[in-house]
Amino acid sequence: MIRPTPIDHPHGTLVPWMAVALAERGVRRFPPGRVNPRIVEYNGHTNLVGYDDKISWCSSFANWCMARAGLRGTGSALARSWLEWGRPLAQPVYGCIAVLTREDPTSWKGHVGFYLRHDDAHVHLFGGNQLGAVRELAYPVASVIAYRWPHAE
Repeated sequence: MIRPTPIDHPHGTLVPWMAVALAERGVRRFPPGRVNPRIVEYNGHTNLVGYDDKISWCSSFANWCMARAGLRGTGSALARSWLEWGRPLAQPVYGCIAVLTREDPTSWKGHVGFYLRHDDAHVHLFGGNQLGAVRELAYPVASVIAYRWPHAE
């Protein structure tokens, strides 16, 4: 597990939502005919209240983690809703929100997760609905459209 140090974060803060997120590692979409109630719970923190685990739920997971950490998320199931949340970061820090484009950078489609690290080619995110599960996954660096950090509450 990556352990943050205060110098890695804006204002020297810790990242309480990451402890929440990492504790959910392994939660996954159930096969057809079954529904994972935990993902239904994630969806309850967005405009997808009552939806099952067969829809995109990356933003639902991020909203749920923020709520558990005592912060307000976007309340939206759209990954790109995080583009208007918090404040922008010029450089990523551990635990920040990373917003990615899916296909066309001008499309409404996207993905959201929590930043872990990056190299020249990939950004590693921890998030929900990453290959149908809560897990770490690498994405092309070029797909990142924003890094965000919560406003001081």
